[in-house]
Amino acid sequence: MNSIWQQHLLNCGASIEANCVVNFGNPIKEMASLQSGAVLIDLSDFGLISFSGEDSQIFLQGQLTNDIRQVNSGKSQYSSYCTPKGRMLANFLIWQNDEHGYIMQLPVELQESIQKRLSMFVMRSKVKVTDISGLSIRLGIAGSNAKEILQNHYGNVPETPQEVIRIGDDTIINLPGNRFEIITIPENAANLWDALSKICTPVGSAAWEWYEIQAGIPRITTATQEQFVPQMVNYEVIGGVNFQKGCYPGQEIVARTQYLGKLKRRMYLAHLNTGAPAAGDDLFSPEMEGQASGMVVNVFPSPKGGYDLLAVIQISSAASETIHWKTLDGPALELQQLPYALP
Repeated sequence: MNSIWQQHLLNCGASIEANCVVNFGNPIKEMASLQSGAVLIDLSDFGLISFSGEDSQIFLQGQLTNDIRQVNSGKSQYSSYCTPKGRMLANFLIWQNDEHGYIMQLPVELQESIQKRLSMFVMRSKVKVTDISGLSIRLGIAGSNAKEILQNHYGNVPETPQEVIRIGDDTIINLPGNRFEIITIPENAANLWDALSKICTPVGSAAWEWYEIQAGIPRITTATQEQFVPQMVNYEVIGGVNFQKGCYPGQEIVARTQYLGKLKRRMYLAHLNTGAPAAGDDLFSPEMEGQASGMVVNVFPSPKGGYDLLAVIQISSAASETIHWKTLDGPALELQQLPYALP
C-alpha cells in the first residue's frame, strides 16, 4: 500500500493490518451499512500487472480463457489463467489504457506468482510484464445508490457492467451488483476519498468480497488454486470464457467439459448460520458416502448474522440433498438464488 495513502486512511480512522483496511472503528455500523445506502472501500488488497508492447495482445490471447481482442478502452473483461489441466490458477478483471497497455487486477496474494509464471512464457515476444500496483489507488463504491453518487460527483458514469470510462485522471468501471471501481492517481486519492466519504460509509476492504459473493462473482485465492475448471465457478456464465478463441493452457480440457463432458459441480450462493467457514473448506452430502461433495470458494460475514458464501457443490447433491459444512454432521447450508441463471 502506498505509504502516503496509508497515512491518509489512518488519519480517517482506519485500522490497517498487512496493508489491508480492517475497519474504520465501528464494525457494527459498517456491517449494517452493507444493507443500505452506499459504502466506500479501499481496494489495496488487489494488485495490478501491466502487459505492454506490440505483442501483448497476441501473448495474452494465448494465455487467458477469454478473448482479449474484445477488451478496449471502453470495455473491461473477466478472464482467468489455467494450468494445462484446465484448473484455475487465478481469475481477474482486465482492462486497457494508452499508458500501460492491458492491466490485470487480481488479489495481491496471487500477484507475484502469477506475474512470474506469465513472464516465463514471454520469451522473445515484445511484451513487458510490470507490477504497476503502486502507480494508482483503487476505490470501490457499492450500494443501491452508488451510480447516483458517482453521477453527481463526475457528471458521467459507465452505464452497463464492465463498461469503462475515463474522466481526467480517473478510470471508472461498472461492475455487477451495484458496484463501481475507481482507479485514480495517488495525488488525487485523498481528495476523492474525502469527498465520497461524506456521502458513503467507509468500510473495511474485505467487504468488497461480500458484494462479489452477492453478485455471484468468484475470487480464486491461494486456498482454492487448481481446484476448479472455469465452468465449476460459473465462469462461462458471467462471460469469463470464450469458446471460439484460439488455444491457451487448459483449453482442451475446458472445451471438452463444455461440449463433450457432463459438468458434475457448479457454484451456488449459500448461507451458513453458524461456525466460521473459510475458503477451501470441504462440504459433504449423504450421497457421496464420506467423500467431499463440494468446497467453499469465498465467504464473508452476513449483515444479517452468520455467513454468506459461494460454494462449488455436486449438482445432484444441491438438487436433492442437504449440504453440510466440514462433516456430514456439520451445520447445513441454506442455498439461495444467484443473480443469474445457471444452464
